[in-house]
Amino acid sequence: MEKFKRLKNEGNDFVKMGEYEQAANKYSECMKLNTEECTIYTNRALCYLKLCKYEEAKQDCDHVLQIEDSNIKAFYRRALAYKGLQVRKKNMAGI
Repeated sequence: MEKFKRLKNEGNDFVKMGEYEQAANKYSECMKLNTEECTIYTNRALCYLKLCKYEEAKQDCDHVLQIEDSNIKAFYRRALAYKGLQVRKKNMAGI
């Protein structure tokens, strides 16, 4: 549990510095230790949104909502992911 907290805090620090790729990697390491901690998934979803990885963000939010069906952050970030996917789809149609 101590390693989990350390990795999570490191991920949070990377987010504060705007280092979203490194933060996502730390959160992914956390998931290897605990797959049921929803904040790790919503935090990683935030990183994916910042990196324009909308499908990955949506998947993390879907996972959270299977565990906690009223998680507001997961709903909000999934909506942002859907919005990003729609914009990408429109841009691809214009090419």
